[in-house]
Amino acid sequence: MKKISLLGASGSIGLQTLDVLRAHKDSFELVAFSVGRNIDQARKIIQEFNPSLVSVQSKEDADILSGEYIGKTVIMHGAEGLVEVAVHPEADLLVNAVLGSVGLEPTLKAIQAGKTIAIANKETLVTAGHLVMEAAQKHNVSILPVDSEHSAIYQALQGEQHKNIERLVITASGGSFRDLSRSELDGVTVKDALNHPNWSMGAKITIDSASMMNKGLEVIEAKWLFDLPYDKIDVLQHRESIIHSMVEFHDSSVMAQLGTPDMRVPIQYALTYPDRFVHKTDRRLRLEEIGKLHFEKMDLERFRCLDFAYQAGRTGGTMPTVLNAANEAAVALFLNEQISFLAIESVIEKAMSSHQTVLNPDLETITAIDQETRSKILAEFKR
Repeated sequence: MKKISLLGASGSIGLQTLDVLRAHKDSFELVAFSVGRNIDQARKIIQEFNPSLVSVQSKEDADILSGEYIGKTVIMHGAEGLVEVAVHPEADLLVNAVLGSVGLEPTLKAIQAGKTIAIANKETLVTAGHLVMEAAQKHNVSILPVDSEHSAIYQALQGEQHKNIERLVITASGGSFRDLSRSELDGVTVKDALNHPNWSMGAKITIDSASMMNKGLEVIEAKWLFDLPYDKIDVLQHRESIIHSMVEFHDSSVMAQLGTPDMRVPIQYALTYPDRFVHKTDRRLRLEEIGKLHFEKMDLERFRCLDFAYQAGRTGGTMPTVLNAANEAAVALFLNEQISFLAIESVIEKAMSSHQTVLNPDLETITAIDQETRSKILAEFKR
């Protein structure tokens, strides 16, 4: 019985993680989880899984739940609660499925506590990949990717030697606006952006997919997860989302991992690694039914956020922190209909161009620059 802690249980990845736990009740036990403000969902999870610890965002919600579950489940809140879920003494593995840089400190604490990390929180590696991987090496902790693209690469590398890697190829569906020119993006709505052709994801990730920032963040993640320079990490548009990513080796062989678009598959692989459990689904891959797969070179002038990510990654230091913080702030403004879709790029570009990079930043510096970047952007749009 593997015992699981879950950060972000009410989000898209969190709910699909619960699906995996539900399908394999004899193999997994949920001992702790966090949600934000969705206490109705928290109640449902508590009643079904009976965890010993739950964390919510606000003290008010924590007080409400504490009154309902006296003596059964410990209820905490805020940043302290996230850390306590992450380091729960019974947990063997932490699934980090929260959105944003809020997942960074709990992940570092969980690594220090010797927990295996199944990571779906892009921002943790984007903002502080050097700290996370150094800590993982120091404490001999495995970092298992949950993103379908990184899981595909991880699977393709099983039994292979790192020195033989020629390059990684991360595939991209192209998002909601893949068939639109830049001029046609002028005036697109939030509803338009949230209409992803292949995947069912949360709002923020779906917007990132439309802007291609999602792939940019994945490129930076891949650099840290697989210890490769940026000139060995490519992105290829593949609209069917059947090939989730590929590894080319220096003998010219290419390994690809294929499957239907179903996030429960990479989630389950991370939870069961190095084993594989049965996944009951009606959506098994039948290539004869698909017929054709399509591939296109990424246009960095069309998808400027992807270009920003490569720039930030190559600059290093605190620049990826600024990239991520500016993007989170800009996406929030767009979802709130305060700025246009294309203005997301402008907000990010302005934040990056005005930032003086700090090399080899510690956690305190990363946190301060993250908050400073967000504050500047929010202050500008409150005028």
